[in-house]
Amino acid sequence: MSFIGNILWIIFGGLLSAIVWFLAGMLVCLTIIGIPFGLQCFKIADLVLMPFGRDVELGHFGAGGLLANVIWILVLGWELFVGHIGFGLVLCLTIIGIPFGLQHFKLARLALLPFGARIVPL
Repeated sequence: MSFIGNILWIIFGGLLSAIVWFLAGMLVCLTIIGIPFGLQCFKIADLVLMPFGRDVELGHFGAGGLLANVIWILVLGWELFVGHIGFGLVLCLTIIGIPFGLQHFKLARLALLPFGARIVPL
């Protein structure tokens, strides 16, 4: 199921989203201060490309990760979180869209707290 889900995800917008996240990471990495944030964009791009068959584990960060997550949330994270939650709710209105909506809920968790989060296979 995860192979077919990932193929459908890529066809219907996953590839474009992953490219946008990758370009955002490249743009942020132009400054030395932005490199840690760019690396998180690359992590999100990796999950956005193929979310089926993988999960997000949160909470493996120290004081630096906590500070970076707070900055991330204030600058960008809350908007991404709300967007993924909105897409997930809309997709869950139909039976066919439920698996894709659940993937958006997974992406919402990563978009809110990327520092210290790990992507693990199911």
